[in-house]
Amino acid sequence: MLTPEPKTGSGESRPRVALIAGPTASGKSALAIRLARRADGIVINADASQVYADLSILSARPSPEEMSDVPHRLFGHIDGAEACSAARWAADARVEIDAAHDQGKLPILVGGTGLYLRTLLDGIAPVPDIDPDIRAAVRALPVAQAHEALRHEDPEAASRLAPADTARVARALEVIRSTGRTLKAWQAQKSGGIGDRIALAPLILLPPRPWLVDRCDRRFMQMLDQGAVAEVKALLARDLDPALPVMRAIGVPDIAAWLNGDMDRDTMIERGQRATRQYAKRQYTWFARQPPASWRREERYLDDNIIEELATLLHY
Repeated sequence: MLTPEPKTGSGESRPRVALIAGPTASGKSALAIRLARRADGIVINADASQVYADLSILSARPSPEEMSDVPHRLFGHIDGAEACSAARWAADARVEIDAAHDQGKLPILVGGTGLYLRTLLDGIAPVPDIDPDIRAAVRALPVAQAHEALRHEDPEAASRLAPADTARVARALEVIRSTGRTLKAWQAQKSGGIGDRIALAPLILLPPRPWLVDRCDRRFMQMLDQGAVAEVKALLARDLDPALPVMRAIGVPDIAAWLNGDMDRDTMIERGQRATRQYAKRQYTWFARQPPASWRREERYLDDNIIEELATLLHY
């Protein structure tokens, strides 16, 4: 679940936090910057790719020029050799939100990683560390076999997880085997969320799909023009573990395959654009269905007038 938007009123004393969420290429960053200028705000990243220093271009991180007159936090602050968990990001975000409030500024969360936002607002389940041997054994199973095992050991989890959802099936199976309790049981004990101590002003951007698809395709081409290939070359030169998030980020595997001679440029572009569209589609579906109905949805595509209108709305 995600914390519902609090009812507004003169009696509200909790500190305010703005949230701008939605799929990639929906216009979140432009709106966040406009709001920060208007409301004396600090923009706090809530995107899992934009945390990495190595992914300036391929994560569509705001440019130095865009960030020059507005404070930005948690952008590019983690080295690609590390994997940033939702729990780590949420802890960092809590620090930045409190610091913004201490300075009398409006914290503006902006991003498209639903797991990050859910962890920050609702808290995290206190699942103990998984036994390494159990984790290795589970992760070595073919996903179909893992799902069948889960059907016997945690039927509820198996019924709600797609048989091909490798990561979530493995997680549910390793938790029940390592702790003797289901993941759902652990999640019922979530703690550390800030949703009950802030006044959240959320806005979800869900622009028309044809407009978003076109933006995704054009964005990938712009990334290539702006230096995405050099960014991937620098990553490959570091010889990082290919399982790290930074190496699996959208665009990285396709550009790397092209650089290694495994595909031609046209195929690389087609696959990179398709991966971007598919990611946007998954985000669109998540944000359309998962957050509370009380969270405002904006279904128009953003032009300058609408950005100004929405910035005014979030300001007050």
